[in-house]
Amino acid sequence: MVTRRALLALAGATGGAMALPRPAEARAADPVADEYHRLLLVHTRWVEQQWDPAIGAYRSADFRFAAVLGNAVLLTADGYDAEMAGVDAATLRQRTLATITRFAATNRLTGGTEWGQRLFWDSTFELYFVLAARLLWPELDAATRARVDTIARGQAAYAYGLGTADDPLSGSWTPNGSAGGFRGDTKLEEMGVYAQAIAPGLAWAPAGDAEAARWRERFVFWAANASSLPPADRANPALVDGRAVSAWNVARNLHDTFVVENHESVNPHYQAELWRTAGRAAACFFTAGSPMPEVLTRQPNGRELWATLRLLASDAGEPVMPMVADRYHLYGRDVLPLAFLAQVQGDRHAARAEADLAARLMPYLRYAPEYRLTKFSGEEKYEPEARAELAIAYLFHRRRTTPVSPVNSNEFFAAAAGTRDFGTAVGLTAHQSAAGFAAAVTKAGYVRFLWQPGHDNWLIDTRSPAFLPPQTTTPARQWTAAWTAVRDGVDATATVLQTPAGWAGYATLPTGTVVYAGPGPSTLTLFNLTMPGVPGLDGHRTFTGAGGAVTPVPGLGDGGTDEITFAARPARHVRFTGRSAANQYGYSLFAFEALDATGADRARGRTVTVSSADPAYPAANAVDGSTTTRWAVARAERSRADSWLAVDLGATVELTGVRLVWEAAYAIAYVVETSTDGTTWTTAVTAPDTVAMGAWAGIDGRAGLVAHGADGPIAVSSANVTVPPATLIEGYSGAATDLAAAASRRRPTGGPATLRLSDADGFLTLLNLSATALDDVVVSLPPGNRLYRGSSVVRADGGLDLTTSVPAGGGAVEPVRFELNGRAPAGTRFAVTDSHHVTVTAPAGKAVDVRLSAGPRPVRVQVPAGAVRTVTVAHDAPLTPTTDLARGRTTFPTSPLPAGMGEPSRAVDGSPATAWRPGPDGRMVVDLGAPCAVQAVTLTWTGGAHPPAVVETSADGLTYTPFTAPATARYVAVAAPGWRTGNPELVELRVG
Repeated sequence: MVTRRALLALAGATGGAMALPRPAEARAADPVADEYHRLLLVHTRWVEQQWDPAIGAYRSADFRFAAVLGNAVLLTADGYDAEMAGVDAATLRQRTLATITRFAATNRLTGGTEWGQRLFWDSTFELYFVLAARLLWPELDAATRARVDTIARGQAAYAYGLGTADDPLSGSWTPNGSAGGFRGDTKLEEMGVYAQAIAPGLAWAPAGDAEAARWRERFVFWAANASSLPPADRANPALVDGRAVSAWNVARNLHDTFVVENHESVNPHYQAELWRTAGRAAACFFTAGSPMPEVLTRQPNGRELWATLRLLASDAGEPVMPMVADRYHLYGRDVLPLAFLAQVQGDRHAARAEADLAARLMPYLRYAPEYRLTKFSGEEKYEPEARAELAIAYLFHRRRTTPVSPVNSNEFFAAAAGTRDFGTAVGLTAHQSAAGFAAAVTKAGYVRFLWQPGHDNWLIDTRSPAFLPPQTTTPARQWTAAWTAVRDGVDATATVLQTPAGWAGYATLPTGTVVYAGPGPSTLTLFNLTMPGVPGLDGHRTFTGAGGAVTPVPGLGDGGTDEITFAARPARHVRFTGRSAANQYGYSLFAFEALDATGADRARGRTVTVSSADPAYPAANAVDGSTTTRWAVARAERSRADSWLAVDLGATVELTGVRLVWEAAYAIAYVVETSTDGTTWTTAVTAPDTVAMGAWAGIDGRAGLVAHGADGPIAVSSANVTVPPATLIEGYSGAATDLAAAASRRRPTGGPATLRLSDADGFLTLLNLSATALDDVVVSLPPGNRLYRGSSVVRADGGLDLTTSVPAGGGAVEPVRFELNGRAPAGTRFAVTDSHHVTVTAPAGKAVDVRLSAGPRPVRVQVPAGAVRTVTVAHDAPLTPTTDLARGRTTFPTSPLPAGMGEPSRAVDGSPATAWRPGPDGRMVVDLGAPCAVQAVTLTWTGGAHPPAVVETSADGLTYTPFTAPATARYVAVAAPGWRTGNPELVELRVG
């Protein structure tokens, strides 16, 4: 814990009213905080590598000196362990104080020239630096204290003085004035930085400071606008820091599906900037003992943006990166947003994600390169940032007597489960279920399917496409849909694309199962690292098939360093040729070494030729003996699978192997060849070795694949699973599915060859891989008791012939609407219209006597021969699919809600047991998702009452007119003027 002595000294020095923690014996156990403390200690070994004796301080490059915040936390906390840290406390203290003294004097705001003042990114490191200095305030000399105060106040004044203009020191970085931006490049991060630049000066401003009030207003303005508002929420009257949200917010930094784009694509790392910048600012107010602006805990749209991240969540606390291959497994940078949400905002679901991430951090820290909190991707400055943010997360925990208790994992993913089509412009359709994550990306340049069974963050590499071969051009045609249980009776998605390689369809089910049909071969790229402490990362992957279990030899095709040996052979030339890349960045090698029998590298410094090279990463870098420089293919050649690099060794030598040291852009399949003349080449090794499994394969006990109608067997290696072209592929999460039975089962048939069918897990999946609509197509279902929507006729074998329709180049996922108990005679027709109604027609000459169930209470159905009977099967679930345009749609206001108002979503959730409480003069809006022809708006209130209400419609969410039928509108608003406590509440807002 932070020592009471240190806090007393700090409170006395600042004159602040810091809330002191209770004695340690009164503090509840906090294993996450304890782990953070251990991580800071071990990470100090990296910090000590940054010591520069020449300047008597930690290095300035990439802001490494900001590591002093982690040092300051350790030095003001109990339990310092010199053995873990690799340095004694006295040395660490001396170096930390010396670094603070030096860099306080070299900051531009104090007359220096080395760093500071620039908003991007100096102000971020200034915040860490000021926090560190304040923690060690009693130990700093007066001149350094004055400089630190000047930095904090000077940066706040500088940021305030910019108004909404750009920082002239920061190049192209801009918040785009007060308007922000959301298409392709959000300004959420930039506005957050403008706010956090003010935070240290505001937090430590003395009482009655004349400038602080102005700074505070500007701080709240930027912090509120970072998350901004969709158009339909611009009227939100909720008060934040004494002013209505509608008055604060003028920017638009997110799509109205509550997702953020950066670098022209969805990148959850940037969405998390909302809580990363807020967390940095909050740490200043907590440490200073100053009142924290309310906006940090009542962020406009904060709840909705967090729900989006949960929709993309993994079992490691880190969200899936559906379109960007970097900033993946950048664990140290993921800590602060979760810690802020959990320990400052009190979100128990965030606490779950934080605990899951904390459990992975020590194994990650110890994995090569050791003692780093960020690796695999990102920038060098991320490392000192990660340490600083880990230190802030620790402070958040230690300021609480009792940490926020996390929900369990099952509760987390049950609450996170759902589907969402984020819109054509965004190009992402996502499905989170209790059993895994799946998504389809249709955005140009990123087209792919993703699958993360079991939410396992270290099983399938989602930077690489799943099933669908890499796409280099935009599909000629695309169709996608997301169905929800409340509207359609099922959480599922389907996407169909017409690509240059052929039609491809992909469906996701609520069980975590996925269905693919399309061009092949289809490859899953697996992680196969040795990272003790992370489940599944023991350096091996075991596969099961009809012939038993196999564990391919690891080490090739999984990134990192590939060590390859072969029988000695004469060679003057040696060449690498790619066959398949792990991600869209092609190939990049830190080193390519040709080894002789003594282990000497005969390629070093020799002449290199390549298929292409990025000018910043030339070919010679691969043989220069340095593992910090690299060769990379040219940007235009990244999609080329057969890029190559060849080395002329200068003379014929006896080669016995090669060593390839990969950057994050690695090959999952390649060949190494040798030649004595540079013309005739022979293969030395094909990597990786593969094993044929048959029609099905279990993957490490964590997932399984079944290939129907494949050209050959599924092939596996230590880091890849490849399915040859097949009629249909099914992917199952976990190990519970009997894959052999799934492969041999009788499946649905019927329709043209372009219609692909699956009944995996009882859901009927239909993918129409053609530009022709399939109307009233007959699908033959195997014998069973499942009734789907449509008209089904019983066959003599007990199966059903279902008449259904599938849109052109589209798909459908149908849940079982009713279960049939008892044998219906052949010729019986069941016409299912929705989840509550079915019409039964008995064949001539035979009566029907069966039971139908859709819930716990089956209904007996008796129909005389040749007669027709319509049956209603009552159960608690709402009727689906619904014709109600409002059901399950997005409602406003979002978070924060005005005082006295209940959740508007309760009026459109399909449940008669919930209702919207308007609050004083309340008003809600429902977004229908697209312009619709509105014929009627029906309001159902509690108690059957009809209080005064005003219904309006809008096309843009901003301008509303009184509703008169018919109207074309996307938004429908309901206002309850004069509403007071005790008045009726709105049970249902129905739009038809």
